[in-house]
Parts: sequence; structure tokens; C-alpha cells
Amino acid sequence: MPQPNMQSRDRERARGPRIIKKEEFKERVLDMRRVTRVVAGGKRFRFRCTIVLGDEKGRVGVGVAKGLDVQQAVAKAKAAAKKNMIAVILKDNRTIAHEVTAKYSAAKVLLKPAGEGHGLRAGGAARFVLSFAGVKDATSKILGRTPNKLTNAMATIEALKMLKA
Repeated sequence: MPQPNMQSRDRERARGPRIIKKEEFKERVLDMRRVTRVVAGGKRFRFRCTIVLGDEKGRVGVGVAKGLDVQQAVAKAKAAAKKNMIAVILKDNRTIAHEVTAKYSAAKVLLKPAGEGHGLRAGGAARFVLSFAGVKDATSKILGRTPNKLTNAMATIEALKMLKA
């Protein structure tokens, strides 16, 4: 064990090289909300975080969690997204195999394949879910009227689950 009067660089040398683990997933916070629970003494505030996680190679997940502060909510949502990871089957590692429509709660999403070089034409939460899944050429349209990013992201995940090889 290093002595208490050692300099910081000497302590680092005594411990050995520091190993920095590279994160395998890209992440994006879609939504951060302050939610309230009314109790006898007043209101209790918490934070709800919606996060999308993906490796851009066919794996993507959406996680939702609440915490007492923002960092706790983000960490819990990230863990939830890792648990809810799905594998997406991509055609030529660029696009989806066929057209698909899915609904989740009030959100409805239409996904269409596209030719190489077309690019990812999608808006809102669907764009982040598709790009983190590794889809490079596709068209997406959010058909539902809800602006809720969580339900739109979940509808996109449901559409990706419906894809067949």
C-alpha cells in the first residue's frame, strides 16, 4: 500500500497503469422530465430520463428510469437500455429489409427501406433509434399525433422488432 506522503504521480506508478474502458455503445438522452408526486407534506420531485443506446452495428435499446437527481436518472436509464437491447436484421448492413408500420401507445411509425446513397430520412426520436441501430439508408415517418419522444422511440423499436430477414 502506498505511503500517505507520496506524490500523486508516485502513487499512480505504485498502482500500475490505469485501464480506461472504451464504451461500446453510443448514447443519446432523448427526454429529461421533472416529475412530481404529491404527498401530505407537499410535492416530491424526481427526474425521468429516456435514453437511446446503440452500437451502430445492429443492436439498439431504449431505456427509461427515474432518479432523485439527473445523473442518477441517466445512469439508471442507461442500465435499463442495456437490458432492453434488441438485434436488428439489416439488409446489406445499410437498410431494413421491408416496409413496416408499428404502433406503441398513441405513437405510430412507418419505416421504409431505401437504396444505397439515399441516406437516413427520419425525424424526431425515430432518427436516433435508427441511426444507433446502424440503419444508413431508410425513410421514416411518424404518423401518430403525439410529440412524446418516449412513445415515438418505443414505436420505432416495435417496428424494428417486426422486421423479418
